[in-house]
Amino acid sequence: MEFRLIDRIRERTAQGREDVRLGIGDDAALVAPPAGQELAIAIDTLVEGVHFPAGTDPADIGWKSLAVNLSDLASMGASPAWALLALTLPRQPAEHVQAFIDGFAEGFAQLAQPHRLALIGGDTTRGGLSVSVAVHGFVPPGEALTRAGARAGDVVLVTGTLGDAAAGLQLLQRGARVDEGDGRAAFLIERLNRPTPRLAAGLALRGRATACIDVSDGLLADLGHICEESSLGAEIEAPLLPRSPMLLGAFDERSARDLALAGGDDYELCFTVPPALVAEVQGDLARLGCGATRIGRMVEGYGVRVRDEQGHWLEATHRGWDHFA
Repeated sequence: MEFRLIDRIRERTAQGREDVRLGIGDDAALVAPPAGQELAIAIDTLVEGVHFPAGTDPADIGWKSLAVNLSDLASMGASPAWALLALTLPRQPAEHVQAFIDGFAEGFAQLAQPHRLALIGGDTTRGGLSVSVAVHGFVPPGEALTRAGARAGDVVLVTGTLGDAAAGLQLLQRGARVDEGDGRAAFLIERLNRPTPRLAAGLALRGRATACIDVSDGLLADLGHICEESSLGAEIEAPLLPRSPMLLGAFDERSARDLALAGGDDYELCFTVPPALVAEVQGDLARLGCGATRIGRMVEGYGVRVRDEQGHWLEATHRGWDHFA
């Protein structure tokens, strides 16, 4: 059964790359990293009931399990190449398992193929539903974006909009359906289930961003990591936070603000650049379709502070996702 599952995944995700010497089918894959490139490697695990709700469509699970890892490569300015997959499935009738695998592989492939990412190996086993994906990408030596390197006076920007995914989760928890209403629920739930890894933006930020991270656990938490690694503080202006019309239409202003600050799961990029490069970077990212919004600046000090519309500092009651809370 295990080998049939692997075969089904391989059939759906087939992707030819000259640097894959031996892919799925042996005890290990053989790959040939290109000369003059560093290898960026990331791994994430998604667990049912923790990272996605029970009953999530298998195709959405397949997409998201890869997307969250590609987002890590994007935040490093790396281009994707290969992936490994470990899939743990609960005991179910064979036809249910096959239907899940077919849907999962379809969603995975829909994201992998446009980026020429090859699935080169993996494993399946029994247990609670969980997915682990490891991705490998390339970046020229010395050009990787990191969380360290921000300087006092640098401008803080984010791609896309914030708070949508967390809003989608709240709507699902309230019993919302994607086919109801005016499309707000569908949009927000789609942002939760199928985040867009900002790979092109990450490449465009090479040599210009001084620090970068993807917003997976919430803006306050993730920008806090940049602060910690760069030994600085950050000041954010709440009115500048980019929020979608769908989010603002479905939630009141304060709730939308709080979701944008601490909601997580958007997988947008948060990064810092010198003031002289802001207009240039914003123009380039606008042409890529994701845009970049200036939301604050890096300062001497420690941690992230947020100023509201009246210029008062906010007391954050929730700073983002904690896997062990």
